[in-house]
Amino acid sequence: MRDEDIPWSELQGGYKLPYDPRPALAALEAGTGSWHELWEELHHQGDVGTASYVAVPRIADIAETAVSPDWNPFSLAVTIEEARLDTRNPPLPAWVVEDYGAAWVKLFGTAWRLLPDAENEELLAALFAVLAMGKRLPFLARMAHLSEWERGEMLEEVGWG
Repeated sequence: MRDEDIPWSELQGGYKLPYDPRPALAALEAGTGSWHELWEELHHQGDVGTASYVAVPRIADIAETAVSPDWNPFSLAVTIEEARLDTRNPPLPAWVVEDYGAAWVKLFGTAWRLLPDAENEELLAALFAVLAMGKRLPFLARMAHLSEWERGEMLEEVGWG
């Protein structure tokens, strides 16, 4: 979808307030931005909005073209997708379905390509979560998305640790 076809003024972020992610995404693409704003604006306590969905294709592009692998785009995309599956969040608008689906194909391919050389725990968790989500296994994605410490705590609570 072309930028001019997107109703930017109508998009909402995770706070259910108007949010246009283009400046933050452009800064990241230019190598001058930080993921902090997108984390803050696109997701809030399990809530996402249409701006979150529209940002995912650009997030996938950033992940694919990054000079060095970063866990942020993968983790943020998984966080948005986990929230999208929650019925309290808005459905994916029909006009973004195709681009959103293509973004997930791209995220999956990029995660698969990066996996053999990944060593950082945050990156590995994010890559595994993308792969699980890409295979439509949201509970496995959620488990992969946790830190090793969080998984250990959960296992200890049920007597497996």
